[in-house]
Amino acid sequence: MQDDILEEEKKLRKLRFIVDFALSYIKSQNISHDHAIMIVEGVKKKAMELFPGKEEAFDIIYAPRFKRVLNEKFKRS
Repeated sequence: MQDDILEEEKKLRKLRFIVDFALSYIKSQNISHDHAIMIVEGVKKKAMELFPGKEEAFDIIYAPRFKRVLNEKFKRS
């Protein structure tokens, strides 16, 4: 039981790191919108590998952060 919790926390820390890194990369690098979308899709794919069946959670928790950064970077509203 404790091992399961520790493993879940480890996976969550890994996902947070990946998300934060991707957001920082998108913000700081001179990349195209298409490239940025590919990064977001890659992060989502990795999230689904770590947490199978939790696509809705990703869409609720992380997708808005990516959308906000993409909108800021590419001047969309």
